[in-house]
Amino acid sequence: MKARYKITLIIIAIGGIFTSATAQIDTVVIRVGKESKVIFSIRDKKDLETLKHYNFQALMDDMVQKLEKRDSTAITKPSNEYLKDSTSRTATTSSDDWGRDRDEDDDWHRHGHKWNRRTRNSFNIDVGMNNYLENGKFPDASNALYTVKPWGSWYVGLNSIWRTRMANKFFLEWGGGVSWYNFKFSDTKVLMTKDDNRVIFSQDQRDLDFRKSKLTVAYVNISVVPVIDFGDNSRKSSFLDGNRHSNSFRIGVGPYAGYRIDSYAKQTYYDNGDKFRAHDHDNFYLNNIRYGLRLQLGFRDTDVFFNYDLNELFTENKGPKLQAFSFGITL
Repeated sequence: MKARYKITLIIIAIGGIFTSATAQIDTVVIRVGKESKVIFSIRDKKDLETLKHYNFQALMDDMVQKLEKRDSTAITKPSNEYLKDSTSRTATTSSDDWGRDRDEDDDWHRHGHKWNRRTRNSFNIDVGMNNYLENGKFPDASNALYTVKPWGSWYVGLNSIWRTRMANKFFLEWGGGVSWYNFKFSDTKVLMTKDDNRVIFSQDQRDLDFRKSKLTVAYVNISVVPVIDFGDNSRKSSFLDGNRHSNSFRIGVGPYAGYRIDSYAKQTYYDNGDKFRAHDHDNFYLNNIRYGLRLQLGFRDTDVFFNYDLNELFTENKGPKLQAFSFGITL
């Protein structure tokens, strides 16, 4: 018979003891199968309070393991190691528990001063703004045609992140996802083209009512960010679910890398009252690889991020020397 059935029978028997306040029961015999039985002998009713704190799952697992090996010697662990307050407990999760925040003891099991390494997964959305620097300055200073509007140049990232405990308050957040740079040009007439040598930024001379011009670049990314969480939280916080156990400050810095999977220039304009959107899918001499550093800061259920690309947006000598960055909030 499986261990969990035995435990159920034991708990039923113990429940019988508690519900019979006047009964003088010294011995409880639980028959298991046809030829086996488990015997509880209660000599002092004060022991019933101690019995409430025993981890019978751990006790039965050890006992069944010894029986399967035909080991007739006594269990060598001290009895106090089976107390729930001192043993490493395994969290049992029913279908009603998935939406509930768990305490640290439910997710990460401590034995002495050592923590078991565990990994939890979460889906995160980065939402913010992006821009770029040219020789350490914004292109606004030189009135370059590729100057970007801060508002409306949105950065979006969809990420599947795993959080692995490496030490008491030290975690490794690693994973991957997809992201989009949206560089919305300040000049709505900006037209992106290219020749055999480089990308060209010019003003569209057509007599149209231009409303928007932008460059969009999509990447698939991977990242590895070491994080120190002073709240010692096993679960990565989320602004959407409001993790109530994230009470303290956390900080992390680590590398990321991405591969370009799409890029296009887009113009939005009106012609005789009709709205048009023109898309030109092209590589525009953009670097296929991006890599950089990511900074994460968090408190309670709010995390902010800052990404900085260490390499240039365009291939060397094929476009302006721009290094992109993004910042915002993680949902």
